[in-house]
Amino acid sequence: MGSAAKDAAESAAEGAALWRPPLQSRWQYQLEGNPQHAATGGIDVDVCAVPHTGGACVRPTVFDIDLYVDSELAGNNSTVNTAAVKAIHARGAKAICYVDAGSIEDFRPDYRQFLDWHKSHGGSLLGKPFSADFPNERWANINNDRGQRDFLLKMMAARVDKCARAGFDGVEFDVVNAYEEGKKVTGWTVSAATQLAYNRALAKLAHDRGLSVALKNDTGQAAELVSSFDYAVNESCFQWDECAELDVFVKAGKPVFHVEYATAPASFCSRANKLGFNSIKKPADLSLRDKPFKPCR
Repeated sequence: MGSAAKDAAESAAEGAALWRPPLQSRWQYQLEGNPQHAATGGIDVDVCAVPHTGGACVRPTVFDIDLYVDSELAGNNSTVNTAAVKAIHARGAKAICYVDAGSIEDFRPDYRQFLDWHKSHGGSLLGKPFSADFPNERWANINNDRGQRDFLLKMMAARVDKCARAGFDGVEFDVVNAYEEGKKVTGWTVSAATQLAYNRALAKLAHDRGLSVALKNDTGQAAELVSSFDYAVNESCFQWDECAELDVFVKAGKPVFHVEYATAPASFCSRANKLGFNSIKKPADLSLRDKPFKPCR
């Protein structure tokens, strides 16, 4: 076998090994730990609820959880949540690893590396606080005029390596839509092309490590990115009237894992079900604990 054919065969084998969820896959979004489930990394792996459509309680087959155990449970901010991943797998479900790739959180164990780079490169990495709700994270500059994007991708690769070693099946890269927020919000001028380049590089990071990958929000670029990502994770597309943009994922046979916070299930579940989304309701305060867990179907 020639080298080109061998490379193609190896690439095909790697692609076949990736977990790609079925179009209809119930999910749970839990980024905050529950002390009552300390044995499973703070994650309620047995959560079950009656869906909006009624009937018996249903369980998620996909869990989107943080890479690390909640610091309030672990007593530190650096315990990788292998316990939750093992428990999720023991129940026949899959685990997606939450990684913030577009804003830098000051409570992460690698934060000092971001801060040191920022200071040594003319304050060119860390921008404005993400929002009033999340003041402890700052928008990252994904431009590359001073090597910011190269540095960010190196740091994200190290995080994804931890996801892979912990046994996660996929990755969710959060905050990958700086271009549409603008300099007034982020502190940086980011073009649509720059965002596409960064997001595609993130997807490759995951795939190169045998993990599937979610496109988080960034609905305006969904059509351009659907070929690079395996599923979508979306927050509040009904609230912001953006859900139609995600139809490209469903048409491609790729699931949309969707959550609403401020909108009531009676207002969005029937529409979400018609679109073929896997939708849940979480509290209006944006908390992501194990409960409430209210799937649309």
